Amino acid sequence: MTRHAELRGLVVVVTGGARGIGLATAERFARAGARVALGDRDAELATTAAADLAVRTGARVVAAPLDVTEPASWTAFLAAVADLGPVDVLVNNAGIMPLGPVLEEPAEVARRIFDVNLHGVVNGTKAVAPGMVERGHGHVVNVASAVGRVALAGGASYSASKFAVVGFTEATRAELAPYGVDVAMVLPTVVTTELSAGVPAARGVKPVSAEDVAAVIERAVRRPTAEQWVPRWSKSLARGADLMPRRLKAVTARALRADSALDHADPAARAAYEDRVRRS
Repeated sequence: MTRHAELRGLVVVVTGGARGIGLATAERFARAGARVALGDRDAELATTAAADLAVRTGARVVAAPLDVTEPASWTAFLAAVADLGPVDVLVNNAGIMPLGPVLEEPAEVARRIFDVNLHGVVNGTKAVAPGMVERGHGHVVNVASAVGRVALAGGASYSASKFAVVGFTEATRAELAPYGVDVAMVLPTVVTTELSAGVPAARGVKPVSAEDVAAVIERAVRRPTAEQWVPRWSKSLARGADLMPRRLKAVTARALRADSALDHADPAARAAYEDRVRRS
């Protein structure tokens, strides 16, 4: 397996890099001396973010338009950032989370969730990993979610898309390991970004920041581990719940208010985000 103790000089691609976890991750790698490419549908915001990071970190940071749902867009993006060199690290971070009852969810919204959250990861892996295999090293980090292991009402399609990312990650890890390519996944709980606006954390669970998640993504490259949760202890909580009888599990989830977090998201706090991702 690849072991990158030193990040300086590596070429890192971050999808959804213009804001939130993606931007925090890009900054983390740039400060470590990596050359970073931001991909985002909001090309203007990504270009501004890249220029700002380059000034603040002294690293080489570039941006180019990227619609992760389109293989042709991946081809154009990689051509646009090719001057950085062959890609050593791919962070599949782009994702959307429109919420609401599944029976009221428009078909186009469901399709968009799967296109971005799942097909974006599949397309990115297929676009970048062949070069890693050819060179005999590389690292793919897929940003999944805690709901990729523990599904929640109010976000059925989102949960399903992240469950799919977990399965895809585990399968590709097994396929690519013989070629020296590491594949890891990071599973955050509630993160204080626009995507999670208005979503209450479970009782006793403090929301994490984009910077917290970025630190774990960096660690996943420095010391590859198949699966990392943010915060780390939440993995034990989730796995422990899986061992409970279903009735006890439901009682515990209600006590922690973990079963209704997405169902009880604040509509007013989410209005701007929901409008943007649904229109896209």
